[in-house]
Amino acid sequence: MKKLKLGVLDQSPLGPGEDASRALRNTLALARVADRLGFARYWVSEHHNAAGLAGSSPEVLISAIGANTSRIRIGSGGVLLPHYSPYKVAENFRVLEGLFPGRVDLGIGRAPGGMPLTSQALRGEQAKANEARFEEMLKELAAYLEIGEPLPPEHPLSGLKATPGVRTAPEIWLLGSSGYSAALASHFGAGFAFAHFINGAGGQGAVRDYRSHFRPGSLGKRSRATACVFVFCADSDAIAEREAAAMDLRLLRHERGEYGLPYPTPEEALVYPYSEWERERVRDNRNRMIVGGPETVKRRLEQFADGYGTNEVMVASMMSDFRLRVRGYELLSELFIR
Repeated sequence: MKKLKLGVLDQSPLGPGEDASRALRNTLALARVADRLGFARYWVSEHHNAAGLAGSSPEVLISAIGANTSRIRIGSGGVLLPHYSPYKVAENFRVLEGLFPGRVDLGIGRAPGGMPLTSQALRGEQAKANEARFEEMLKELAAYLEIGEPLPPEHPLSGLKATPGVRTAPEIWLLGSSGYSAALASHFGAGFAFAHFINGAGGQGAVRDYRSHFRPGSLGKRSRATACVFVFCADSDAIAEREAAAMDLRLLRHERGEYGLPYPTPEEALVYPYSEWERERVRDNRNRMIVGGPETVKRRLEQFADGYGTNEVMVASMMSDFRLRVRGYELLSELFIR
């Protein structure tokens, strides 16, 4: 197996007692750490009306991250294209590519990133129409970025180009937690990132299908695959397990539709009176995580990458204390990068 490359997916979480401004400052601080430690990519997510996550505008965050780093690739994990005009997305990322040439990834998602009311606020009457024409929106985006076929003469927007007219284009990835996104990525030639941290089953098969059906297309010329997993890496298994316990409770609350509650503390999670059904859900959700001290995490991350047949993994880490989060990435760097 080739040397494992690691990237960061940052959801800009609000830790216990933190506000959104602190979460955003932590994102910039962590990006500087990842840049210094040699991580390959730094992606930020898009969530709307989410009390525990501050990252609602990846384009704005990417610009700030680019200004605070020097070599790491920066991008979205991902822009939720059905909410927006492909033309505006193309313009946003042409500006970013002009500012940080050769460093920008445009990760694209299809999920709503919030509740139905949020989708209505973002898209208005276009909500259902955009969901149905997602593939057409990808073609339009490629045309505006001038990496795909131009829009045909009969198209009402034929001949339109996104400005500024920079010389380079972002690297395009499709993000998903099912085989549908894998099929689209292989058809259009995009990179494919499987969200294992969302769906802990079926990702290996989706990536295999992506590779076997891949063909060069309007969004890329070579296959590129990664998978994103929650990682709780600490100086010992015990510390990591304590931190993961808070995520166990957080995921359980989300499954019950309790999105407005603050991020639980490890102390709160460790005394929570789980029912037998809830314990079963916790065990199942652990399939979305890698938890442990350095030796445990190294072994399990290598097994994870081998199962996906990839030499690149995106890591999402949420700790109760930002210092522990930084320490986790430092340990990962020592294990795989330095």
